[in-house]
Amino acid sequence: MKIAAKTGSPPPVHSKPARERIHTRIKSLLFAALGLLLFAGLGASGFADENGPATLPISASAPDFCLPGVDGETHCLKEYAASKVLVIAFTCNHCPTAQLYESRIKQLAADYRERGVALVAIQPNHPNAVRLDEMGYTDVGDSFEEMKLRAAYRRFNFPYLYDGETQKVSQSYGPSATPHLFIFDRERKLRYQGRVDNNPRERLVTSRDAREAIDAILADRPVPVAKTPSVGCSTKWLYKEEGRQEELAEIESKPVQLLLANAEELKSLRKNPTGKLVLVNFWATWCGPCQKELPDFQTIYRMYGHRAFELVTISINYPDERPGVLSVLNKLHATSRNLLLGSTDIYSLMAAFDADWNAAVPYTTLIRPGGEVVYRQPGAINPLEMRRLIISNLADDDYIGHQAYWQTRSDK
Repeated sequence: MKIAAKTGSPPPVHSKPARERIHTRIKSLLFAALGLLLFAGLGASGFADENGPATLPISASAPDFCLPGVDGETHCLKEYAASKVLVIAFTCNHCPTAQLYESRIKQLAADYRERGVALVAIQPNHPNAVRLDEMGYTDVGDSFEEMKLRAAYRRFNFPYLYDGETQKVSQSYGPSATPHLFIFDRERKLRYQGRVDNNPRERLVTSRDAREAIDAILADRPVPVAKTPSVGCSTKWLYKEEGRQEELAEIESKPVQLLLANAEELKSLRKNPTGKLVLVNFWATWCGPCQKELPDFQTIYRMYGHRAFELVTISINYPDERPGVLSVLNKLHATSRNLLLGSTDIYSLMAAFDADWNAAVPYTTLIRPGGEVVYRQPGAINPLEMRRLIISNLADDDYIGHQAYWQTRSDK
């Protein structure tokens, strides 16, 4: 599992000039080197990767922190001084494993709050270090503003703090993946670090490691197992930003294609025999709202295109306007499937796709395999809602349980 003109949109998808990419690489290497030099003396209990920091060893004191939370407040370690136990959960937005653990972490916080246990979540990832193809299971990325969206949508009942900009706090704890828990006793000595439990699929859980550790600390007993591996998405340290830039450069190197579409092809598209979830957007070069949202569609495609998903853009321009249409698509590096109405009888072609459509653009539909339309929208889309709709309709045979997660709302 290893976007930002609008609220909740991913960051822009254009690669940096060569000189800036070189500067970014140098900065990333220096950051990683300084992090290793600073924390080498802590004693290693394992490395997240060859460039990541060591994980905080058992019995070590809790490193201090003061970080901004999604609630608008700054939260510091000393704030929890009265708690008998402090649980620090490193988690994030984009990782599907972390998503499946959100409800369990919420329940953990609720179950132990009255017993003197505080739970704080920290998002360690640098948002620019997350590749677009690593966001195929999420509605938002790992920026601070996007953390606010996730926390509100899932009604988090714990502080959710941002460390992605500098990663200084995360460097001192050394989470190898998300989620990764660190549990401290009253003296703030580390007594447990690792997973929440032993299976991302909750019905298969047989060992609730974090709960067992908390219970032991509260009872003044030794923690039965002090250290466990934590499966999830690797922590996105700043040096991984280079991978994101390489991904964007690869996207921009691919050719942009624009094919003419006849009535039969449009009818077939509407029936969707592909086995994929298909998002279809009708647009035109003379339509301002259309061009404004085209970048959002391309970001959506780059996020989910490696799954059973396809984006089809269809320009309702005339065939002899192909150069102008292609120019727009080239500027966007639009590597989706791009079509242009293949004759001047544009009304009959539009009716071939949807006889009930009034022909106004933009016009967007989301079609399940077999032709079931789950979304039909004349006018502009809401990118955030569209991303949530897509992942709640994508088959999850490669990550069972994920679709059910996105089909369940917890913000109401």
